[in-house]
Amino acid sequence: MKIIVPMAGRGSRLRPHTLTVPKPLIPVAGKPIVHRLVSDIAKVLGEPIEEVAFILGDPAFFGDDVVESLKKLAQSLGAKGSIYRQDQPLGTGHAIMSAKESLSGPAVIAYADTLIRADFDLDKSADSVIWVKQVDNPEAYGVVKLSEKNQIVELVEKPKKFVSDLAVIGIYYFRDVGVLKDELQYVLDNNVMHGGEYQINDGIKRMMDKGMKFVPGRVDEWMDCGNKEVTVETNQRMLGFLEKDGESLISADITLENANIVEPCFIGEGVVIKNTTVGPYVSIGSNTKLENSTVKNSIIQNESKISNANLDNAMIGNYVVFDGKFETVSLGDYSEMK
Repeated sequence: MKIIVPMAGRGSRLRPHTLTVPKPLIPVAGKPIVHRLVSDIAKVLGEPIEEVAFILGDPAFFGDDVVESLKKLAQSLGAKGSIYRQDQPLGTGHAIMSAKESLSGPAVIAYADTLIRADFDLDKSADSVIWVKQVDNPEAYGVVKLSEKNQIVELVEKPKKFVSDLAVIGIYYFRDVGVLKDELQYVLDNNVMHGGEYQINDGIKRMMDKGMKFVPGRVDEWMDCGNKEVTVETNQRMLGFLEKDGESLISADITLENANIVEPCFIGEGVVIKNTTVGPYVSIGSNTKLENSTVKNSIIQNESKISNANLDNAMIGNYVVFDGKFETVSLGDYSEMK
């Protein structure tokens, strides 16, 4: 089994945090989004992963440190880590085809801006499984239309009239991803574009037209990381799940002085907390210092200094200095507020 991860986008909706760090490497509950996504997919699949192929953008932004972290992620799963580049932002189909040398055999394609919780048996008799989640507002998503046999017969983007309430979450299984590659090659060769981009859906629709079997795979939880508000919410939900799983979230290497921790929280190595209440639902990166503060429902990354703060629903990057009365803030790396 292979996992293909398109992650070349700049994550503009999550700025300023993505000005210096690619969105898939923003930490949620103490671990980068893409690390959690790939590890959780591998867990659901329950079989050896042969290769994880990452499709990155501009090397000036997705540099050597990013490449190294992704290769280590693949190695942690016992898999080969492959790196590809999408040289132009020309859509999901174009991104996948940037990794065409790896497009053979059974594979999962997963976009690295979402997290899941799932526990189901993959239907390997199908040509493809498209993972979906029931939503309250299907008009805001791409949805699947099902037949009486519970097979996917149509993909509809943001339907104005009700088609179904099963939203496509951006994770797909292909029994032979080489078939998708052939259909996407046709899309590229014949310049089949929507909104100026080559889309994965056009390759999928060609597979459907040839009678291939598509079925839904339903996830229990689907968590977005598209902007600051939903990323903080996803951090909250993920911490709750990890606490129930019994996962250790607080490093042994922290310094507490007149500190109160209200779990669930993730607290990284080397964190110093003085005269401060942290939690619930807070993630703090390594070597960050907090003093004379109250922090809840927030994400604070590495090497930052927080003092005299009352933070709620905040997201703070790396190497930030914050000293102030503001409560709901979004500060990118190397910012200062004194």
